[in-house]
Amino acid sequence: MKGFDKSKLILSAILGIPTAAIGYYFFLPALNLRSYGFWFYLTAVIAAFAVPWLNISIKDIVANVNKSKISKKARKQFNVTYTFTKSAIIALVAVAVPLAVVLFGFIFSSQVFQARSYAKVITVTEAEFDEDMPETTEINHIALMDTASAQVLGDKTLGALSEVISQYDVSEYYTQINFKGTPKKVSNLEYDDFFKWIANNTKGVPGMVMVDPVKSDAEYIELETPMIYVNSAFFGQDLMRKLRFEYPTKIFDSVSFEIDDNKNPYYIVSCVKPRVGLFGAKDINEVIIFNPCDGSSTLYKLEDVPSWVDIVFTGDLACKKFDWQGLYSGGFLNSIIGNVGCRQTTDDYGYVALEDDVWYFTGVTSVTADKSNVGFMLSNARTGKYKFYPVIGAEEHSAMSAAEGQVQEKGYVASFPSLVNVSGQATYILVLKDDTGIVKLYALVNVENYSIVATGTTQAAVMSAYKKLLQQNNIGIGDSNDTAEITVENVRIAMVSDVSTVYITATDGKVYKGYLEADESLILVRVGDKLNVNFFEGDTKNVYVISSWSFADDNP
Repeated sequence: MKGFDKSKLILSAILGIPTAAIGYYFFLPALNLRSYGFWFYLTAVIAAFAVPWLNISIKDIVANVNKSKISKKARKQFNVTYTFTKSAIIALVAVAVPLAVVLFGFIFSSQVFQARSYAKVITVTEAEFDEDMPETTEINHIALMDTASAQVLGDKTLGALSEVISQYDVSEYYTQINFKGTPKKVSNLEYDDFFKWIANNTKGVPGMVMVDPVKSDAEYIELETPMIYVNSAFFGQDLMRKLRFEYPTKIFDSVSFEIDDNKNPYYIVSCVKPRVGLFGAKDINEVIIFNPCDGSSTLYKLEDVPSWVDIVFTGDLACKKFDWQGLYSGGFLNSIIGNVGCRQTTDDYGYVALEDDVWYFTGVTSVTADKSNVGFMLSNARTGKYKFYPVIGAEEHSAMSAAEGQVQEKGYVASFPSLVNVSGQATYILVLKDDTGIVKLYALVNVENYSIVATGTTQAAVMSAYKKLLQQNNIGIGDSNDTAEITVENVRIAMVSDVSTVYITATDGKVYKGYLEADESLILVRVGDKLNVNFFEGDTKNVYVISSWSFADDNP
């Protein structure tokens, strides 16, 4: 070809090919047209190939710079290159094209142009709280510990293992899971630094930490087969590099560490696909379950993810998608002006265990951002299913302040709450911590009336105190109970978790229990008495919890 400069072609290859290879190896972009990262990577690669064709003489420009001002000769050379050199124009256009795709893709995928499409990404089912949320009679199965407190326990547990702590750290990222029906927080060990990886990469990462957020203790679990692919490893053992080379076109979202029912470790990798325009409304459509011990993995469609997996959607994504529907159902302008029917989630979220799954919980407020909720949202962390409960009451931070106010002289700080059903009442449950992050008290706050606040040193004690407050305010107790007339065969009083608990055995063999702190009149019950009792099924099999009672009319 006439005028074709082979030297520039060679130089272009020398600059462009290493840039493409090194850039891909270190930045790991998804080779997917619907990924921002791909287009920026493509821009950098094209720019590297284009440099020789721009005809810029760096030597000439530098030689003619005088007091930070480019001389006329340098400016002339620069202008000639960009104005009259055909190869330079083609090179600049080639660089500009992917940037233009990003710009226009971003604009036309935004909520400004696609508001109603964003609002249709999810379907929200409205539900009745007291029908849909199982009643909690005891709360010793509910996880209230936040990640910061879990980190304290995890670090303390690892600190007792001198041979491990010298080479590894516990990852700061804990995953909330249900392990055989029990809430746990799990985190894997990581290499302390590059040199620790050099020294230990042939042995791998030997274990993980599992925290019990109910009992406030932790255990170190040593793995039979160490983990090779983790976030703190380097080069071919780096987790994200291994995943990218296995799945070059997938757009990764969250990566969470979990264990199956046999305590085998896995990374749960969520893959997203834009649902609106070229880049907009990224939502999870596939999941990779990755074994960090042997590097094997399986790709699942969202609906096929195994039930032992708990976290596929992050809480942030769950709240973001609910906000899309809450803000944009009436169009973008309505979300800015008028706000008719607009609602949004509060600024944080908690966890609720339902149906052996982890659900995200957060309050829903009007866009005026007042101190009350118009309801609250639950979102399944595995399936992405949504439920909305129209329960008007205090938003979470008001409840946290109310709990802190009960013990303001101690200076305790409240955690973000979870949600339970106590006697048909939507109730916030939270912990109060000291300045070292240690849990000192538990608190229950009524959602509809946050002046009703109970605290206790144990979960059983706070439940007892809260039910007593409900009775005193004639709220909830007895509204949804089963009833029975019983004859008392035996009465025993025992201390359970520092709470005086009365066990009443009926002549039919059934056992009923109540708490003296909630109902002191239980001390009057004697063998042979006939009672009318309202009760719930307890968390212990064949033991029923008394919510209210009275002597039968024909009591001897």
